[in-house]
Amino acid sequence: MKKTEVLVVCTHQEILNTVVRLINSNIEMSAIGANTLEQAITTFRSANFDLVLVGAGLQKSEETELENVIKKLNRETPIVYHYGGGSGLLFTEIYQGLSN
Repeated sequence: MKKTEVLVVCTHQEILNTVVRLINSNIEMSAIGANTLEQAITTFRSANFDLVLVGAGLQKSEETELENVIKKLNRETPIVYHYGGGSGLLFTEIYQGLSN
């Protein structure tokens, strides 16, 4: 069974670690974290992701730049913004992003 590959972008390392750990605890998913815009772009270019989850910390201009890179490289990859609310909300947002 192919796992859903998720790139998690968040500049707050502890939050990033927690979100990656939560996603990786789901047997259907695998997450990789990036804590800077540059790292996120490099990581996105190096693998095939089913979804990009953007958390807190990026400037609005950085979010826009990341969106533009993702759309240019792979228009099909959904981008979900998650700024907290617990693991239930996290997985709901992921599944909604994947179903759209």
